[in-house]
Amino acid sequence: MRILAIESSADDTAIALLEVKRGKFTILAHEKTSQAKLHEKYGGIYPNLAKNEHIKNLPKLLKKITARFNLAVGLIAVTTGPGLEPCLWAGITFAEDLAQKLGVPLIPVNHMEGHILSVFAHGKQFSISNLQFPILSLLVSGGHTELVLVKGWGKYKILGRTLDDAVGEAFDKVARMLGLPYPGGPQISALAEIARKSSDTPRTHAEIRLPRPMLKHKNFDFSFAGLKTAVYYLTKGKKLTPSKTAELALEFENAAIETLTTKTFWALQKHKPKALIVAGGVAANQHLRKEIKKITKNVLFPSPELATDNAIMIGLAGYWEHLRNPKKKPARPAGGFKIRAMGSLKLGEMIK
Repeated sequence: MRILAIESSADDTAIALLEVKRGKFTILAHEKTSQAKLHEKYGGIYPNLAKNEHIKNLPKLLKKITARFNLAVGLIAVTTGPGLEPCLWAGITFAEDLAQKLGVPLIPVNHMEGHILSVFAHGKQFSISNLQFPILSLLVSGGHTELVLVKGWGKYKILGRTLDDAVGEAFDKVARMLGLPYPGGPQISALAEIARKSSDTPRTHAEIRLPRPMLKHKNFDFSFAGLKTAVYYLTKGKKLTPSKTAELALEFENAAIETLTTKTFWALQKHKPKALIVAGGVAANQHLRKEIKKITKNVLFPSPELATDNAIMIGLAGYWEHLRNPKKKPARPAGGFKIRAMGSLKLGEMIK
């Protein structure tokens, strides 16, 4: 079976073509375009601009794939949430039109389930087998920060989540305070690494101490708004030198990663999962990977290119959704598919 997958939940437009035979997947094609430069002046994603770009980019990406492969697909998978609803609607509408034209089932996919499955897509061929549950998942991105106990595919218990800003969002907002371009996460990490390797880091770093939010609360929830505010007061009205900017980037990254790893360690101790999955855009952060490996050796990360939003993970999640309920979406519905964009969709919630 061939699966065409469509992702448009934020500012990345992506389409992938996967082939699955006896549980083994092959990535035939993956086309993706980023809108980061367009949104840089806003310091974040401008939803209606992103939607219009998705509408323009989706046909172009599909054309690149059809130039190499025919569209004899068995199903189409599309992100239905969570995400920015104008962006989600662009992908859903495009997928519905295409599914009607081809007369194939259309499978709505939870974006976060895609991130969980992204850790299994390394290289062109891969499979998901011999897994033991439960698995603990730390999902970290621009829109989400949560610890999830995966009891089986489609069976999720959310242990804790951010009460305000997601960690990726905090990285972007702090980067803007430091005068760094969007997206801010990679910029902060690069500066932090420079400061971490600097010979005078111990001396200058001692002058800056940011809070480690929620670590006095013995639960699995997160909060990054206070950490972001602390950086704001340290930078307000000041012209920072390059070295001071790097030191602030280092202390912010240290504080955010220490918070994530500490809460994850607590969850590992309490629930004793068979493995840990760390996924989402922030999973590409090298300091996070290093610190997570200190608390457990049994951890799965996505490849760096699949940590950010992509259509390969949507194809994987769509296939497993199809297996769970192969008759959920008819091949030729009388009145259209009527899939809804669900901006606040949670793991385990019913997709409509």
